Amino acid sequence: MAYEIPVTQARAELAELINRVVYGGERVVVTRHGKPLVALVSAADLQRLESEEQTAEEQVISSVSSIRSSAPSEGGRRRFGIAAEHRGHDRDE
Repeated sequence: MAYEIPVTQARAELAELINRVVYGGERVVVTRHGKPLVALVSAADLQRLESEEQTAEEQVISSVSSIRSSAPSEGGRRRFGIAAEHRGHDRDE
């Protein structure tokens, strides 16, 4: 659970908030008008989040690549008797 603090108070307590994040392992959410604005997280948390984001992107790219490589070729369409091909939404083609 993150500790929430208004931006006006966070300005006055920035050094203390940094210590809470670095040494206390807390996550701090700075709010404006009660809505989350930014979060203070440790450098280790940020690195972990970025690593997870990179892994997720690589999985999507790998999935898309495997789907494209498994699409039937023109020769495959003839070989398996596929006569129609989806060309999108344009009806004027």
